[in-house]
Amino acid sequence: MRRPNVVQRLRSLLLLAPLLAFMVLFFVMPLVTMMTSAVSDPVATNALPRTARALARWDRTALPAASQQAAFVADIRALSNDEQFGDLVRRLNSAQSGFRSLLGKTRRALGTSGSDADLAAIDPRWSEVSYWTTISDAVASSWTDKNLLAAVDLERNTAGEIAEMPEGASANRLILIRTFLTSAMVTIACIAIGLPFAMVAASVQGWRRQLLLGAVLLPLWTSLLVRTAAWYIVLQDNGLINATLKSFGIISGPIPLVFNRLGVVIAMTHVLLPFMVLPIFSVLIAIPRNLMPAAASLGAHPLRAFLHVLLPLSMRGVVSGSLLVFMAALGYYITPALIGGANDQMISSVIAYYATAAANWSMAGALGLVLLAMTILLYAVYIRLASEEEQRA
Repeated sequence: MRRPNVVQRLRSLLLLAPLLAFMVLFFVMPLVTMMTSAVSDPVATNALPRTARALARWDRTALPAASQQAAFVADIRALSNDEQFGDLVRRLNSAQSGFRSLLGKTRRALGTSGSDADLAAIDPRWSEVSYWTTISDAVASSWTDKNLLAAVDLERNTAGEIAEMPEGASANRLILIRTFLTSAMVTIACIAIGLPFAMVAASVQGWRRQLLLGAVLLPLWTSLLVRTAAWYIVLQDNGLINATLKSFGIISGPIPLVFNRLGVVIAMTHVLLPFMVLPIFSVLIAIPRNLMPAAASLGAHPLRAFLHVLLPLSMRGVVSGSLLVFMAALGYYITPALIGGANDQMISSVIAYYATAAANWSMAGALGLVLLAMTILLYAVYIRLASEEEQRA
């Protein structure tokens, strides 16, 4: 009996093997790579191996000994790869400004000097303990929490304690708050539009229902870039909305609807509305149609019947749709970039900057990890609420 069961399980695993391989290659591995890059910084350790071993015995109270400085000199002379040297400069300069010019000057001087070199004679900054402390911290370990702390505008001070970054040094926390507020506004707007629309769609049948659902599904068949570009045209000062309001004499001048928060919310609400309507609709069509007439027969006002009967029963769909919309809105990039202004960019724009313009994959991974943690937290809350609702049922 056991042998056929084992063979059947092996066959099932073979059938699932392509799906598992796809998930590992295109979901698990990129996720692990992002998480690793956020907490790993092996640039200094790989570029300065002798320095890492030498400074492991440094007490950090006075300048390193001559042998320890000689190990650093040997590492700098051995760095023939300009790309690796550039990565080292960026790594150290991000921890303490001044390393860009200091290392460049030191490398040029060491290339023309003999076997013995006096670093203090090359640049007086090598007589400052702070520069050696920065190097020691960089080569001590390839694992670091610097990027994760910087993602929320924190850093470690000279005592190794977590502290706030200086004012104006970073705005990641402000942009994260803006991202969550914008996502919340879009979610509320989708609920305000999606719940009545889903109720109407669930109350009719036949071609009327198909027409209403088609109006919701149609945006999903259109490219996100095309939909955003369309809103860019509609929301302009001479666009369709302002032109219509002017023709009716409602306004005398154009209402600013583009390059601001209002335009971003309008465009994102249109794009994400199907993810709110469909979950609510799927819950509403499962509710017996005789509940509202029964409430009316018992003397309940239609508004009271809605608040006490229909709305509580539809809350599972509202919560599911809100979760989908909010999590999708957190990572939006194209819509805020095209329609929003400089003060409306979301955290995805910052991640794109670090990944492309600054080539700082570690910082991009750290910001992505923060968003991932928030998404997992929201999903855990939803699972908890759903399980409690099932237990009450």
